[in-house]
Amino acid sequence: MSFFLVAIGIPLVAILVLLVLVGGGYNNLVTLRNRFKNAFSQIDVQLKRRYDLIPNLVETAKGYLQHERGTLEAVTASRNAASAANTQAAQNPGDGAAIKQLAGAESALTGSLGRLFAVVEAYPDLKANQEMLRLMEELTSTENKVAFARQAYNDAVMAYNTARELFPSNLIATLFNFTGAEPFAVEKPEEKEAPKVSFS
Repeated sequence: MSFFLVAIGIPLVAILVLLVLVGGGYNNLVTLRNRFKNAFSQIDVQLKRRYDLIPNLVETAKGYLQHERGTLEAVTASRNAASAANTQAAQNPGDGAAIKQLAGAESALTGSLGRLFAVVEAYPDLKANQEMLRLMEELTSTENKVAFARQAYNDAVMAYNTARELFPSNLIATLFNFTGAEPFAVEKPEEKEAPKVSFS
């Protein structure tokens, strides 16, 4: 009888251990995936704040920059494209193509904002406008928050992708279709820093 118990007990224990390992690995991957999705939601909040500031900035500058209509239109178009890309990425932060599209749109927006800031420098009355000063300071603060949120997101993506690739989690990731996540990469070196605003 004891041989019978051993013969049944060993496979049952092995199956139980296997189920615990698979369940633990699966739960770990789900936790890490939810962390990077939550981290992206923090980027989403800051980007929406940024997108809300830009129309006010453009509207304030319009009266002063009548000869710079192209610059203002470029900022507005870039803002709209980035907002649309952000909406797409926010629906599924695990979609690498959407994250890459958002990174590209953000790169274009930051470039057009940089050109706007350069133009603003040439207009002393606009530089002295209190509303413009407030908006530019708020935008700079938001840029810093976006950078911190992006860093947290990229850290969460790295932890998730690393867990996906380590053994035995890689077997569980393949079995349950845990696809890789795309970091929010800054494509241009000048993008690595928030736009600098100087009113001197």
